[in-house]
Amino acid sequence: PVSSDETFTVGATKTKATINIDAVSGFAYEYTLEINGKSLKKYMENRSKTTNTWILNLDGIDCRIVLEKDTMDVWCNGEKMETAGEFVEDGTETHFTIGEHDCCIKAVSSGKRREGIIHTLIIDDKEIPEAAE
Repeated sequence: PVSSDETFTVGATKTKATINIDAVSGFAYEYTLEINGKSLKKYMENRSKTTNTWILNLDGIDCRIVLEKDTMDVWCNGEKMETAGEFVEDGTETHFTIGEHDCCIKAVSSGKRREGIIHTLIIDDKEIPEAAE
């Protein structure tokens, strides 16, 4: 049986992705996609625990804003944003701008251990709902 794999990188962070091609029977092949050595499903589950994602339209442009919770890095459409963090009374605020818009991600403890920290994106004083991915 023939099997092969093709490895490449995706995104600004150069994440390692591999397509595994396995011959199942005759001319039938099974394709699986792994990202950083994990199945796509596992990677997405893990990613949703380590990131927050918001999708919105600003000035007619679709923006996908991603917060990496472990590093507090903020990305907009795959571009790392310049941020300024500050401690406030009830948590932290990470400030950045997109075009003419003032953006802030507030991190506040939920007070519940299982929920941990709640991250809220505020743009021009309006709260943006998180994207369900």
